[in-house]
Amino acid sequence: MSDNVIVQFVGFEAKALVREYNFHVRQASSEIREFTLTIVNEAFNSRRVCYQDGPEICSLRLHRELATYSNRPPQTHYLISEIDLDEYRNAHAPKASGNSYKPKPAQSL
Repeated sequence: MSDNVIVQFVGFEAKALVREYNFHVRQASSEIREFTLTIVNEAFNSRRVCYQDGPEICSLRLHRELATYSNRPPQTHYLISEIDLDEYRNAHAPKASGNSYKPKPAQSL
């Protein structure tokens, strides 16, 4: 994806089975293209994804499609797959930290 592409999230619509996320993509001296990406409601209901993460998940997928097809993806509608959700969840999982608490060595009296 070239640097002169602007991707703008313009909103979402909650429907019976999915949430539709709408984006505008614009290149310099080019028309605005509209893209819709959907996430099934079951993914939110089962807590596999949070509502506030929906736009970012869709944006990441749209950017991948733009990069793959030189800013001209063949489709304007994409369904976010379980693989997309798993990749996002794995990339944003809390980092496992070591035990930062270390007991003090026993002092002899």
